[in-house]
Amino acid sequence: DMGKIKRWFIRIGIVLIAVIAVGVAVFWQDIQEIRGALEYAKTFEPDKIDENFRSLYLKYPSNTVRRGNPIFELSESPRTLAQTYVYDGKTKRIADWIDATDTTGLIVLKDGTIAFENYFRGNSRSTRSIAMSVSKSIVSFLVGAAVTDGSIGSLQDPVDKYAPDLKGSGYEGVSLKNVLQMSSGIRFYEDYEDLKSDLVRMVVSFTTGSLNGFITTLANERQPGTFNRYVSADTQVLGMVLEGATGKKLTDYTREKLWNHLGAEFDAEWLTDPTGTEMAFGGFNAALRDYARFGLLYLNEGRNFQGRQLVPTSWVKASVTPDAPHLMHGRNNPDSTFPMGYGNQCWIPENPEGDFLAIGIYGQFIYIHPGHKVVIAKTSAYVDYNNSGDEMEFESVEAFRAIARAL
Repeated sequence: DMGKIKRWFIRIGIVLIAVIAVGVAVFWQDIQEIRGALEYAKTFEPDKIDENFRSLYLKYPSNTVRRGNPIFELSESPRTLAQTYVYDGKTKRIADWIDATDTTGLIVLKDGTIAFENYFRGNSRSTRSIAMSVSKSIVSFLVGAAVTDGSIGSLQDPVDKYAPDLKGSGYEGVSLKNVLQMSSGIRFYEDYEDLKSDLVRMVVSFTTGSLNGFITTLANERQPGTFNRYVSADTQVLGMVLEGATGKKLTDYTREKLWNHLGAEFDAEWLTDPTGTEMAFGGFNAALRDYARFGLLYLNEGRNFQGRQLVPTSWVKASVTPDAPHLMHGRNNPDSTFPMGYGNQCWIPENPEGDFLAIGIYGQFIYIHPGHKVVIAKTSAYVDYNNSGDEMEFESVEAFRAIARAL
């Protein structure tokens, strides 16, 4: 009868709902990860990238790093930039390079004074732009501060001494020095375009889960301290070490050791995952002038604008001096995957002139040339990064050098 048929349909419906519910529960993490990967990909869409890069700290959870007092007022003495530079045997125009690399902000300091400053593509003096991997050099400074104040005993200490969650992972027993120098030996596929790469999976863990939890799943593939391979997870480990060693959130330690004493003009932001853990490997957001102030701190070998030594001169020098064969610059170095040399989360260009820099994907830079007493900070939204990012970085170094020499 109709009653039985109706009850039968109700039972079938209940079973179907149950099956769907179980399926969603089983695959929920996968669904979340797929959503996170697609969200990551949207960040770099050409028509949205400019706005995204200046507003990621508004879109995702973030912790504010309050500026201290007083502000380090930068004096201005405008100068005309070099008109040309030479790259790959060709003379090119600086103005074309600024445009072709999708620059959003460029500032040049000569002898601590602003020689040039301009903003593009909707950015302004107060814009807090994502640092990407320039964040790594900020974290390196903080490790130096933790060594200086005794929170970290030695760079030879294993990272799991300060971050016990790393025991049982590929990082167990790896020295802090090897992690600082991107020589951890961790198996890690760093591809910004492949949505299945370890790098993208780590970014997805930032949006949907736990960064530190992801780090503990990584395995080792070679002897630490023998091969220079860029692994963003290494810097996340430094964040874990800093929190364990100091007992403070990365945000609070950044303010205490750096932003409080830099003379920063604006607050900064650390992106965080849903658990409140900062994205140490690429989640710092700050104004262009404040990135330049950080560069000036390194130009002045760790002394701030008041003459206070925030980290020792020896730390700054060690940070920008490759001290092992696998860290040396050169396209034929068999123990490195990149032609530039590497220090403590800082890059040393080919054919070095004593200059060094911090680099972030899609065209973020802080470049320091001590010989010419020049600091250059650049933010960008370089849309072709996945195709020509490496060449763009090499070419930008030559543009920076031409600017520095002309001043």
